[in-house]
Amino acid sequence: MPRLLDEYHNRIHSETTEPPQKRWENGAFLPRLPESPQSLDLLLLTVSKTRRIQKDGIRFQGLRYMSITLAGYVGEDVIIRYDPRDIAEIYVYHKEMFICRAICQELSGEFVGLKDIIAARNRHKRELNNVLTEHSKTIERFIDVHKPEFLREKPVEEPNQHKSDTTIKSYSNE
Repeated sequence: MPRLLDEYHNRIHSETTEPPQKRWENGAFLPRLPESPQSLDLLLLTVSKTRRIQKDGIRFQGLRYMSITLAGYVGEDVIIRYDPRDIAEIYVYHKEMFICRAICQELSGEFVGLKDIIAARNRHKRELNNVLTEHSKTIERFIDVHKPEFLREKPVEEPNQHKSDTTIKSYSNE
């Protein structure tokens, strides 16, 4: 090892015409780092599979993987990534975005309670309802602005109060 550090790194390189140690210190090479730890996982965890999230989590290799976050995605198809040497946890991606790390309770000893799952589902439903309400309000405003004048709702006029609807009609054959 001393030979590498003392000789090679300080000797002038034939292609770059400068010693590798000096080139490194001058910043001629900067590795491109991933944007986030999840991006690094994508690079390192090369094994990926498509799975559908069930009510009881994700089934994979005869095991069940759970996370509270999964409760809001029941019925959705996701991509899972995992390290084949350690299948106690998987990384779950929905539409190419990391959503959570799911744990196999049998292998890891962690536990996700039913109350936590129900609370997460209810929270996700509320969020979706809020989004739908906002979208429908936006659509109603858009339609109202772009509706032709003759189709716009006109205020309902109250009937004249001096007209009497109590008059009895008589017919000639009576």
